[in-house]
Amino acid sequence: MITVCEEQNGDAAGIRRVNELAFETPAEADLVDLLRKRDKLLVSLVAVEGERVVGHIAFSSASIEPEAPGLSGAGLGPMAVLPEVQRTGIGSQLVREGLDRCKQIGLSFVVVLGHPHYYPRFGFAPASRFGIRCTWTVPDGVFMAMELRPGALAGIRGLARYEPEFEDV
Repeated sequence: MITVCEEQNGDAAGIRRVNELAFETPAEADLVDLLRKRDKLLVSLVAVEGERVVGHIAFSSASIEPEAPGLSGAGLGPMAVLPEVQRTGIGSQLVREGLDRCKQIGLSFVVVLGHPHYYPRFGFAPASRFGIRCTWTVPDGVFMAMELRPGALAGIRGLARYEPEFEDV
């Protein structure tokens, strides 16, 4: 049975292992470690099977420039699941629970750089539909946004900015 819960003090090694195995390079694992070290994780959830971390999702602050008063958001990522248990619904559990936590802490929107066939099932749409651009040169469909508060992105135009740590790794 899989349980999704907040990251605990002893989870860092398991989270690092999941990210290292799920991605081609250690960049995502390094990013999570750096965000944690600098206390920049707004939401950090683990999927646990027994005592073993099998999945992880991170959300850190994101903004849209020029800044809009009262608009607070998050960047989703990285999200990782151990290869041997991918495609079993663990990632979906992490995304849904993570988005719920982001709503609970009062965030207005979430952006994600990810698979265009995966994230729309949770309500994400190309960020360009909201007038939001990505700081990196990526195809339109892979940079997506989602309103957590209906109408939060209405009339907003600008450049989405992730935490500086995303540039450091």
